[in-house]
Amino acid sequence: MIKILIADDHPIVRSGLKEIVTKERDIVVGGEARDGQELLDLVRKQHWDVVVLDISMPGRSGLDVLIQLKREYPRLPVLILSVQSEEQYAVRALKSGASGYLTKQSVPGELVKAIRRVVAGGRYISCSLAERLAFDLDASGKPPHENLSYRELEVMRMIASGSRIKEIAQALFVSPKTVTTYRVRILKKMGMKTNADLIHYVIEHKLLD
Repeated sequence: MIKILIADDHPIVRSGLKEIVTKERDIVVGGEARDGQELLDLVRKQHWDVVVLDISMPGRSGLDVLIQLKREYPRLPVLILSVQSEEQYAVRALKSGASGYLTKQSVPGELVKAIRRVVAGGRYISCSLAERLAFDLDASGKPPHENLSYRELEVMRMIASGSRIKEIAQALFVSPKTVTTYRVRILKKMGMKTNADLIHYVIEHKLLD
């Protein structure tokens, strides 16, 4: 029996995932977590065959939690299931130790297939991502935003969407001062000076899709 731990802050999403996987006779959802800390607590208390983890959760980001999970339990397969597009986060997730990456737009059968693949010790990525990785340029040829951390990219996208510092801080459960620090760091890494530069870049590279 494959025992799954689902980590997502939306009850409807967790319920939908349970409905999909429990149709399989050999798969059972043994636990649910609403945020990163709850996930870590459950992993430390019980044995799990695979964790299905959302990237965007309150408090610590899913990628931060992923890094800690792999540090403490390097053999535990973690499958990222996110609303974010592959182009923005998949490579980061895989480099951070994820065994696979799926968007929430994926068909149900793909989720089951991905779970079985990573539990068996393999990796799971979509055909489109596999093609992208096959032709990926080396680090010197990558666009500037790929040098940002997950949280920095998230903040940049929120700035570009028109969110104010206080609004971003509330959404990410951090202080306005922390958001301001992220903004300064982003501008420096991107070689830019103003929010207008960031907005133009985000729109041009379609990072709000």
